[in-house]
Amino acid sequence: MNAPQEAAARRLQLALDLFRTGEELMRQRLRREHPDLSPIVIERRLAEWLRERPGAEFGDAPGTPLPWPRSRR
Repeated sequence: MNAPQEAAARRLQLALDLFRTGEELMRQRLRREHPDLSPIVIERRLAEWLRERPGAEFGDAPGTPLPWPRSRR
């Protein structure tokens, strides 16, 4: 792997790590706020949050939705 590819791989890994951390923080919040809920319900609520949180409907970015993968010119 060349240097630009390694840098891109590190950035991707960092983004995935941040996502997992955010997901775990939300899971902990749900447990703290709803200690009576079963783990299955917590996971269901987490999945709902991931789908419906502000920005999720647009892929977490403002702008015009584009088809993916983008065509190469």
